[in-house]
Amino acid sequence: MKFLKYFLLTVLGIVALILIIAAFVPKDFHAGSEISINKPKSEVFEYVKLMRNQGNYDNWSRQDPNIERHYEGTDGSPGFVYTWKSKKVGDGKQVLTKVDSAAGRIEMDLFFNGTGDANKSFMQVDAINPESSKVVWEIDGKMPYPFNLMGLFFDMNKDFDAGLRHLKEILEK
Repeated sequence: MKFLKYFLLTVLGIVALILIIAAFVPKDFHAGSEISINKPKSEVFEYVKLMRNQGNYDNWSRQDPNIERHYEGTDGSPGFVYTWKSKKVGDGKQVLTKVDSAAGRIEMDLFFNGTGDANKSFMQVDAINPESSKVVWEIDGKMPYPFNLMGLFFDMNKDFDAGLRHLKEILEK
């Protein structure tokens, strides 16, 4: 009986410590990466502006081959909605909010696991020279308490790096 009491107090103490630490961890996050691709800017942009293509290169889709995808609207146009359901990577929705072909930029709002708060993301394609491009893919958002604690252990930059490497492989074939 004494063991059970100490065990429960220890577990309660650990939970309390975790919640206290989470109170001091930032809720805002930023992640992203960039890569050079040996293809012209226009070709790269035409591929990345289509949200249906994202499942071919993003690292999260590769982690769950059974991910359920649903699309609404005209792909490559503002208002296009991509929703997904996954037991491995979670559920979410991505809304294409801006497409600027001249600037080579798309902007998206991401909503994770049914939250109403948009995380702002973009992909920017710039010409390095006529035959190669630089792609930047970033996200800024907030993680609710106490899930913000995951920011101490999870590095989303690695997922963006991997996604852009997959994009490069696809486009340079």
